[in-house]
Amino acid sequence: MKARKYVFLILFFSAFMPKTVFPAEIQPHISLHDAAAKLNAKLFWDPLSGVVILSKNGHNANLRVGDEIVLFDYREFALLDPPVRRDGNVFLTPAFVDYLENFFETLPPSIAYRVGAILIDPGHGGKDPGAVGKITKNGKASDIREKDIVLKVAQDVYSRLKAQYPDKKILLTRSDDTYLSLEERVEKANSVKLEPHEAILYISIHANSAFNPASAGFEVWYLTPDYRRTVIDKSSGNINDDILPILNFMMEEEFTTESMLIAKYISDGLELQIGDVSANRGLKEEAWFVVRNARMPSVLIELGFVSNSAEAARLADDRYLQKCAAGIYNGLSVFISHFENSRGFTAQ
Repeated sequence: MKARKYVFLILFFSAFMPKTVFPAEIQPHISLHDAAAKLNAKLFWDPLSGVVILSKNGHNANLRVGDEIVLFDYREFALLDPPVRRDGNVFLTPAFVDYLENFFETLPPSIAYRVGAILIDPGHGGKDPGAVGKITKNGKASDIREKDIVLKVAQDVYSRLKAQYPDKKILLTRSDDTYLSLEERVEKANSVKLEPHEAILYISIHANSAFNPASAGFEVWYLTPDYRRTVIDKSSGNINDDILPILNFMMEEEFTTESMLIAKYISDGLELQIGDVSANRGLKEEAWFVVRNARMPSVLIELGFVSNSAEAARLADDRYLQKCAAGIYNGLSVFISHFENSRGFTAQ
């Protein structure tokens, strides 16, 4: 997280750590779920990206199928036997699991991190209406505009978060029908001031459109894991040029992992609220401008298609938009609980 520039000095030692490599001939034969059970660790597994997170006692191990690099608390790394996927399952070598067990059991609960701020970004606005659809109400045809839909949902999410988390900064990029460029939105996000050990989340809300009028459903996007970007501002601290790429890689991995978790929880929240009438199109990867330039975990939500007549009618209904807001809010609440509990506020 952005505020973790205060602990970057710890990372200098990581570059000089001996890298542990286990013999390649050891065949993986412990399933990921069995390993999590043995370690008594919480498990997150995203089949789309192949990312795996194991959490225990405020510490995290971050790994990816087919990748030998394993990150520990985004401060240390080791080279271990790459996890492999077979028949829809992921398997680890016994030596890999032993290494994880030693990591989790020998460390005290970590420093407590918290979500200090959430920036909600309703897309478009002002001169930019976004996607425009048509609805018929009481026999009259009218336009439905993306900028109006997402502003209502964003304001509702803002109010719910503000009431639930009075100790956190809950922010909107726009609170009325104002135009902001993509660069201005990102600058607002990257300039939020945080206390040490605080994190900020960026939530961009949109509505969809397609040439095919049958296209329908909601989806949540996060940044493609393999997209490389700069997330550490070198001017913010005395960071050696040789170490900077390693630190940046670790921070990228952290942001990507947490973005995927946010996306999953919001998708689940929307599924519970509107999944009975709107199809869940799942989690998606893309290098959208706002998610690739915000130096924090970030997601982009598409609430539905204004180009679909049935969905446009729902998106014009304030009661339906309240359900959308509830789904986003519930997903964020689950992520906040996961993040703060797994980062040292409670020990398992």
